[in-house]
Amino acid sequence: MEARSAVHRVESRLPRSGDSAARARDLTRELLDGCAYRGRFEDVVLVVSELTSNALRHGCGAPTLRLEGDARRIRVEVSDGSPAFPEPRTPGPDGGWGLTLVARLAAAWGVSGRGSGKTVWCEMVFDEAPSDSGREHRDRGQRRIGSAPGLAM
Repeated sequence: MEARSAVHRVESRLPRSGDSAARARDLTRELLDGCAYRGRFEDVVLVVSELTSNALRHGCGAPTLRLEGDARRIRVEVSDGSPAFPEPRTPGPDGGWGLTLVARLAAAWGVSGRGSGKTVWCEMVFDEAPSDSGREHRDRGQRRIGSAPGLAM
């Protein structure tokens, strides 16, 4: 029987500056190391970078990054002051790759209202037998507003 690992948490209000995404990536790597996450670190770091960059590019105010997880599951939340929910675009030379990547890499993702703004969240889950089928946009419509099962922040 596998021992239950401790849940680690981090929350940081990121400045609206060019080095915010780098700071978010550093915080993510620290959390992943601290909780001994068994999944692909680079996938979690990429998702955090995309969500942070989207909040800086399309949101209002300084984004807040929240991470919570253990060895098998990481919940990522990026909040900003804009009430406008993001919509995935068809990827192409002018962009649209961010949420497509998040949908592809995450077990689930969605958006919830938070005060006068919003939170874009995703769940990264270590899967010993990963399957590529059915992961894209899973749970998007069902959890468009609200929280995901499992780790709640």
